[in-house]
Amino acid sequence: MRSRTSIKDEWREVRLFQNRVLLAVLLMFLMLLGLLVRLYWLQVERHPHYATLSEGNRVRIQTLAPNRGLIYDRNGILLAENVPNYQLELVPEQVQDIDETLQRLAEIIHLRPADIEQFEKLRRTKRRFEPVPLRYNLSDEEVARFAVHRQDFPGVDIEARLTRRYPLGQITAHVVGYTGAITERELAERDAARYSGTSQIGKTGVERSYEDRLHGYPGIQQVETNAQSRVLRVLDTTPPVPGSDITLNIDVRLQKAAYDALGDYKGAVVAIDPRNGEVLALVSKPSFNPNLFVQGIDARTFNELQSDARRPLFNRALAGTYPPGSTIKPLVALAGLHYGVVTSTHSTFCNGRFILPGNPRPYRDWKRTGHGPTTMRSAIAESCDVYFYELAVELGVDRIHEFLGWFDLGRVTGIDLPGENGGLLPSREWKQRARREPWYPGETVNLGIGQGFMLTTPLQLAQSTARLANRGRAFLPRVVRGVHDPLDPEMTALPPVALPDYTARGEWHWVHISQSMQDVMHGRTGTARAAARGTPYRIAGKTGTAQVFTLAAEQEYNAEEIAATLRDHALFVAFAPADDPQLVLAVVVENGGGGSSVAAPMARQIFDAWLLPQETVAP
Repeated sequence: MRSRTSIKDEWREVRLFQNRVLLAVLLMFLMLLGLLVRLYWLQVERHPHYATLSEGNRVRIQTLAPNRGLIYDRNGILLAENVPNYQLELVPEQVQDIDETLQRLAEIIHLRPADIEQFEKLRRTKRRFEPVPLRYNLSDEEVARFAVHRQDFPGVDIEARLTRRYPLGQITAHVVGYTGAITERELAERDAARYSGTSQIGKTGVERSYEDRLHGYPGIQQVETNAQSRVLRVLDTTPPVPGSDITLNIDVRLQKAAYDALGDYKGAVVAIDPRNGEVLALVSKPSFNPNLFVQGIDARTFNELQSDARRPLFNRALAGTYPPGSTIKPLVALAGLHYGVVTSTHSTFCNGRFILPGNPRPYRDWKRTGHGPTTMRSAIAESCDVYFYELAVELGVDRIHEFLGWFDLGRVTGIDLPGENGGLLPSREWKQRARREPWYPGETVNLGIGQGFMLTTPLQLAQSTARLANRGRAFLPRVVRGVHDPLDPEMTALPPVALPDYTARGEWHWVHISQSMQDVMHGRTGTARAAARGTPYRIAGKTGTAQVFTLAAEQEYNAEEIAATLRDHALFVAFAPADDPQLVLAVVVENGGGGSSVAAPMARQIFDAWLLPQETVAP
């Protein structure tokens, strides 16, 4: 059989091979051209963009928190300081899954629900590249434990920061105040850039009212980091500007004396220098530990403070309102002299009760048997109610309201602290507006002895007594003495701010009221003579007892038979030395009973601490 032999077309195969090679070269050329174009676009056209991204991966901007200004008393004793502590921080933009990271962190470092809650609140006030505190005050053991696992937590680190501490704790809590985590609302009211490096803001007291001075301005630091966001070196730094230091008029020695004098009672003490308005002591008791709030108080502790019936968080000195009771009798007497309703020699007979014409209900004196023949001077010394019932009716509510208003009652004093209550100085217009009722004559009778609708704060009582001691002159009460700017070596003192004067129609009016108040302390029948026994200086004072509830016409008051919270408040106002007033005191003791037996002895302790050499003060 004949075999078939295929003839091979070599030329055709060569042409096919050459075409394939040419196509491959062309494709390679096009790909190379595309690569070159892409390289040009990336390296030239988009160079600024990617250079910035690259630099951003390598170089990071860190905000440097400013040191908060310190707070001192008038003698340089530190009341608010900054102490170092280790805190756990998380940068949100460097953490892929925050919830999962928090869960893993909780296995290494104890995280309370309160810590997580505060972290979430702070995170909403920060930008994503800013570190957010997660835990404060880490122990050395916790720091070491985290260091072992540091590589497992990108974006989480431990930093040494400064945190606030209050060395005197409860003694100065209500005047110095405290700092706490800034809220979204607080941040919205302020310059967010200024708070970019910190999470703390003043919440109460001087910390709040002088926040702008204390806070300072943040700085900026450029750092080079590696792929794990660890800082390799610092490239450039703009240092922060620390906050200004604040010096207070408060004297720690006097502050502690007032705090101790209150003992276990609830109440308040305010001490003012009548010559310039300096607040030398401001105490509210019971108090609280402000250090609990600095790094986030846990819910249980906060609820305990909030629900405490003794209200330790409430600043009684500024916001507590009480009927002034008999402490305003010297002012009512001065009003009688001012309007010419009575003279200093005016006398009445006190039989223990006063009957208002047309009203059969008797208004009783605190002394059931009465005081007998009573002059203005003895009425103040013995706190005769009947004398002031009659005087109040003669004056009328309109003149009483006008005159007491001149002595800063029923209005905020303007002290440089937040949270002040204006109290209440009632009038016809007020009652018609607030209660839609007319003013009744019997309400004027009660107003004459500081009862009824009238409410005052301990600060107002001190301020009105300061004006009385200073014979009509008064100054804006101030807690802060001066500000020390970090760029200025000298402290900028805040000068006294004089208020409009009240000018009496006769100098003798001041003398007579002062002598009457001295009789309260040093007279043979003065209500507080026991408290002043043995003083080497003279005190001009006035006791007061304010009813918490109204007694029926013939009902007897017996403190032993009623609940402690319904017992009378004890009040006392005074200035000393009487002939050269250097210190004014207002003492209010809630449910303390009598002003002469409780509040006046407390004031004596405080006066001794201020006016006597320290070694002579009784322990």
